[in-house]
Amino acid sequence: MSRLEQTFIQLKKYKNKALIPFITAGHPHPLLTVPIMHSLVKNGASIIELGMPFSDPMADGIVIQESSEKAIEHGMTLDSVLDIVGEFREEDKDTPVVLMGYLNPIEKFGYEAFVETAANSGVDAVLIVDCPPEESAELLILLKRYNMNQIFLIAPTTDKQRQMYILSQASGFIYCVALKGVTGAANVEYNDLSEKIASVKSISDIPVAIGFGVKDVESALSVAEYGDAVVIGSALVSLLDRCKNQGDVESAIKSFIKPIAIAINKS
Repeated sequence: MSRLEQTFIQLKKYKNKALIPFITAGHPHPLLTVPIMHSLVKNGASIIELGMPFSDPMADGIVIQESSEKAIEHGMTLDSVLDIVGEFREEDKDTPVVLMGYLNPIEKFGYEAFVETAANSGVDAVLIVDCPPEESAELLILLKRYNMNQIFLIAPTTDKQRQMYILSQASGFIYCVALKGVTGAANVEYNDLSEKIASVKSISDIPVAIGFGVKDVESALSVAEYGDAVVIGSALVSLLDRCKNQGDVESAIKSFIKPIAIAINKS
């Protein structure tokens, strides 16, 4: 059984929701990424979504775009992202890590080399924004060989027929985008979210994570009501951007992430 499966089974047992914070590897500095990951777990994160810095993201708003640019300026590569996961695994054997990013760096690395190295580093799943199920056959074969998952996205505009196809290929969990647009949207209204999630759950029993626009306790509670997991990214990345050292990181994460983790598990 994979770490993701174990995590969701354990959460369900206690009727809890997963908190999935997103951070960009190498931001605000490569030496802070592993301490950030450990601090997130300490303060209530169930799963970590680790962004692979990329110069031309299509789904990310300005905050995450800029975090990628800063990480690349610090010399972050796909190799160093995988090294970070390996270092994290030296102390944490249990918390699932999902790599989020885009296909170009993986193609350059080589599918088989990437999957093998990621698995050996302790990666549990990948979420590749520009690699839908129709283009994932080769990657899926390799991921299954190494007991890894590919996380797929379902958008607000995804119709029932396409939902069925995506869910037939998905494993680990499904990421439901809560609103139209990019990450870090300022004005958020979760219209018809209940209906969208109910549609997904009527097709599959795979855990549902909801993200885009979640930025505080209130918005986290709004989506936790419907899904199995809450993803929070841009608001956290923006906060970490102001951190200069490990002390800043610990303080920022404790004050921001811990209240959200507590709140969604009292809902």
